[in-house]
Amino acid sequence: QVQLVESGGGLVQAGGSLRLSCAISGRTFSSAAMGWFRQAPGKEREFVAAISASGGSTNYADSVKGRFTISRDNAKNSVYLQMNTLKPEDTAVYYCAGKPNHYRIYVRKDEYDYWGQGTQVTVSS
Repeated sequence: QVQLVESGGGLVQAGGSLRLSCAISGRTFSSAAMGWFRQAPGKEREFVAAISASGGSTNYADSVKGRFTISRDNAKNSVYLQMNTLKPEDTAVYYCAGKPNHYRIYVRKDEYDYWGQGTQVTVSS
């Protein structure tokens, strides 16, 4: 059974940094497109960042471009989200998503097959 487990969330002051990790178990995800999404209270789940299976291509939401970096380590079956210069509006539950056997970038949440349980990120002003 495939499992995605996020970690690294927490409480941080505005301007600070956090690094989220997503570990994938159950199968090798070296051939899987991966993404990060977030959902704030009362809002729809929204795209944050995505990375191709090889790691050679990335895509970001305009709201995080230049502040967040997505990366992956296929040897460790893990994907990461480095978040810098955090703002209060970045407060949300962050979800890791995976799409096995697909190699390009995917930005729509309905395109992903597997999801983690989410990790809370809270940015205080």
